[in-house]
Amino acid sequence: MIVSSETATLIGSVAAVCTTGAFVPQVVRVWRMRSAAAISLATFSVFAFGTFVWLLYGWFINSWPVIVANAVTFALAISIVLLKLKYDRAARRAPADRTGRG
Repeated sequence: MIVSSETATLIGSVAAVCTTGAFVPQVVRVWRMRSAAAISLATFSVFAFGTFVWLLYGWFINSWPVIVANAVTFALAISIVLLKLKYDRAARRAPADRTGRG
């Protein structure tokens, strides 16, 4: 099946909005709960690196849907990584037992 360049760009743009937008609720949840305990640092770090490489790829082939989608997704993934580091560090500093019994 052959589709026009415009149709392919539209399909890619719809896919980009869906897959990128899927990360927004995760960022909001981590930020609101002030906890990223259930988030895998390794997974999101590798994912962030992968989206950065896709961003470079999009830049090299001059594909705006690929560039924009991966730039936004990279920013969201890095946000999750940074929040994970921040909240994990804060959790390690907090006393384990707040009842005063030690």
